[in-house]
Amino acid sequence: MVIIFTAYASLDTALSAIGDGAFGYLQKPLNMDEAKIMIKKALGVQRISLENKSLISKLKKLSLKDSQTGLYNYRYLMERLSSEFKRAKRYVLPLSVIMLDIDYFKSINEVYGHHYGDSILKEFAGYLKNCSRSNDILVRYGGEEFVILMPDTYKEGALIFGERLLNMLRERVLDRAGKRIRLKISMGLSSFPEDDIGSSSELLDAADKTLNEAKEQGGNRLLAFKNVSGREIKDIIKDGGKENVEKLKRKLSKMKGRANQMLLESIFAFAKAVEAKDYSTSKHSENMVSIATALGKKLNLSSDGIEYLQYAAMLHDLGKIGIPDKILHKRGKLTSKEYEKIKNHPLIGAEIVRDIHFLKEVVPMILYHHERFDGFGYSAGIRGKEIPLGARIIAIADVYQALISDRPYRKAYGRNEAIKIIREGSGTQFDPEIVKAFLEVLNDLSFKNGKVCPSGR
Repeated sequence: MVIIFTAYASLDTALSAIGDGAFGYLQKPLNMDEAKIMIKKALGVQRISLENKSLISKLKKLSLKDSQTGLYNYRYLMERLSSEFKRAKRYVLPLSVIMLDIDYFKSINEVYGHHYGDSILKEFAGYLKNCSRSNDILVRYGGEEFVILMPDTYKEGALIFGERLLNMLRERVLDRAGKRIRLKISMGLSSFPEDDIGSSSELLDAADKTLNEAKEQGGNRLLAFKNVSGREIKDIIKDGGKENVEKLKRKLSKMKGRANQMLLESIFAFAKAVEAKDYSTSKHSENMVSIATALGKKLNLSSDGIEYLQYAAMLHDLGKIGIPDKILHKRGKLTSKEYEKIKNHPLIGAEIVRDIHFLKEVVPMILYHHERFDGFGYSAGIRGKEIPLGARIIAIADVYQALISDRPYRKAYGRNEAIKIIREGSGTQFDPEIVKAFLEVLNDLSFKNGKVCPSGR
């Protein structure tokens, strides 16, 4: 702050000094009181100016941050992605983008409320910060979607990071307000220059497209972007043989509209909500999918048949959403009246999905998965081969997974004891042919921390 003190007092001199940036103008002889007042005003203006600069800086930072999670927001992503892409292109440097989405987050909000869901998002954002490198840019893209911008990172390095993030999250339990849950995420990855992408918007779109594919494949996985090139199209159609027809069918199937997938994810969200109420069964449906898939392959079911089995494995207990918690989680023996209510859950589940056309093959599997081979099951009391094959498969997968899991009323059985119970149920509770197939595929499955996975992994 500059104050002019001069003996050459004139209006022109004063105007010239102020025009050159002086704060004030004093004439000789010096009046000390006047000088003190002028200096005090100058310091006050300076203080306000510095406070304004600090405030503007803070406001700028806030405008680029998500207030809920503390991560950068969409606006910052667009600015930074553009500059990073230009830098990568100019200096021939790698740049990778991971877009991720929390699977079935809708069920968390529906079961525990949006306030609890918001706290989970905040905790998850902190988890991402702890897992990421110092030069990674973390962004809340919107809702439960996030973006990790990774400068100077090739696709291979981004894949390693993404897989490590997935594996660490599988072992992590989020504990908020006494409610313990595990999160699952889907991730799509795109990279420059490997993916032959020409702009920053194309890089982000590629990651978004790949994220959608990961969710269509069931979620809880990382996929890397792949262009459908002209060479690939030529390779699919060049010979016209059966193998290439099947390749084309699979490709077209993946490209069909997402309306069914969106509906299916909503239904899965409700099915997961049933499990979210009881942490002890949080892996039940995922393990059911693994067992049912292995059995379907062993029994030479078609690819469509296996897909329907997977849907049924995810949705078989959907009807329990209509059963009171005090019955579902009762530690003691159920009364006959309570047991009758439990027995209604296959019918409830079937009714929920009955009018959804693309799930019509799944309805009988849900409805009859508690039937017994000897006819003493529920809900219809049918027996033997009258029970649809899919329901017989789901029945044995359901019972085995239940046996090796903790329940409110008992501890989990050991693997050998569970196998013994399944063997003893052959021909009475279970189809003997499926028991035989199950015991064979069981050797190809390993069970670790309640999770079913192919042996050797």
